Amino acid sequence: MYRILEKKTLAPSVIEMQIDAPLVARSAQAGQFIILRVDADGERIPLTVAGQDRARGSVKIIFGAVGATTMRLARKEAGDHIEDFVGPLGRPTVTENIRRALVVGGGVGTAIALPVAEKLHGEGKFVHSIVGFRNKDLVILKEDFAACSDLFDLVTDDGSAGRKALVTLPLKEALEKGGYDCMIAIGPLPMMKYAVETCRPYGIRTVVSMNPIMIDGTGMCGCCRLTVGGKMRFACVDGPDFDGYEVDFDEAIARSGQYREEEARRREEACRLFEGVK
Repeated sequence: MYRILEKKTLAPSVIEMQIDAPLVARSAQAGQFIILRVDADGERIPLTVAGQDRARGSVKIIFGAVGATTMRLARKEAGDHIEDFVGPLGRPTVTENIRRALVVGGGVGTAIALPVAEKLHGEGKFVHSIVGFRNKDLVILKEDFAACSDLFDLVTDDGSAGRKALVTLPLKEALEKGGYDCMIAIGPLPMMKYAVETCRPYGIRTVVSMNPIMIDGTGMCGCCRLTVGGKMRFACVDGPDFDGYEVDFDEAIARSGQYREEEARRREEACRLFEGVK
């Protein structure tokens, strides 16, 4: 059992938790993830490590309460326990040979992009962060990004915070000015796809963090398979970071919706079960 040390609401349905997990905190690095179970009869879900405090022995997770399991997790409070918390899993984000980076995050994916930006900043690299949200009510981690970025762009779909734009607009503007040698994108699959396509004419290195359907996190179940460079890869052991130019995003997007009807049914059941519970 793993104790929840702190719980904070960052935006509607977006929760931050600090989990007491000293062994995970000791070795976790930016880009890696954990797999947890809320209860003994719950499903296993992957969540990216949003930060760790090695001295305290805690690991930070940030998630959107949008599915049955994350809604169940969101009902937990500080002092409660979750059943399993396994990790760190996956390969850390590689930051060697990067001098000037564009870090692009979208929605809750910004929680994954932040530790990467912080790592680059801590290594003395030039960091230009671009984060996008649907509207001002969903903006998270704005101050955190500003603190670790040499340049920071905030955009929203409706213009209610920052600029009215998609992340691809400030990304293209930055690329036209030049001087960047890597773009790291983390967020919804369509966002990452178009961020990569925005970079393609400029030929800079691209890295994307993939989060497909996943069960065991060890490469045995095969659920997280992706086509990368024409070959099958497993996000849990070969990634989650991949060369954006080589990822078959159309296939990944199609597979991500494979269980959409079942997920919607489970979400409706969870909403009825948890109705009125904040």
